[in-house]
Amino acid sequence: MHGLINRSIQCFLRDTYGEALWLDVAAAADLPFVEFEAMLVYEDAVTGRVLDAAADKLKKTRAMVLEDIGTYLVSHPNNEGLRRLLRFAGLSYEDFLHSLDDLPDRTRLAVSDLELPELELRQHSASRFSITCNAGFPGFGHVLVGILRAMADDYGALVILDHLGERQRIETVEVTLVEAAFAEGRAFELGARTG
Repeated sequence: MHGLINRSIQCFLRDTYGEALWLDVAAAADLPFVEFEAMLVYEDAVTGRVLDAAADKLKKTRAMVLEDIGTYLVSHPNNEGLRRLLRFAGLSYEDFLHSLDDLPDRTRLAVSDLELPELELRQHSASRFSITCNAGFPGFGHVLVGILRAMADDYGALVILDHLGERQRIETVEVTLVEAAFAEGRAFELGARTG
């Protein structure tokens, strides 16, 4: 697993629950270190042990932890760059949904060796969509649910999200866009502020 993914899990746990919890998770996962290096590659089993230890310490399912990580990736102030990357997709939540097919390629522009699962959006009606992702990263569909939920809040949209499970290494997430302009979204400017 790419170190950037492992580092994101570490930062989520530390930023959300504190350094002590992260150190407990690292010990329970039997890591020989306490800091992931973002540009290294780790065995997938290491990531699995960290997620299992985090779920155990937090008394949550692995799916819940993964969804929380997805929300963190978009909503935490430390991740403003990722939020900006996702908001470049368009002016509305629906624009954002239609841009998801390109997300793995856009991510590779920033980190060339980071392989995200391929995503495919299908629109079933004016308000109902499904997104499939290959299970190259088991559980990525749950991370995607967290990202989709946080982005709906960011755009001010009201959505219903449902992870439909995994079948033949493909995870499916159902999205129902109840109201595109339910609330005022977070401010977003195309140009970043400096100073």
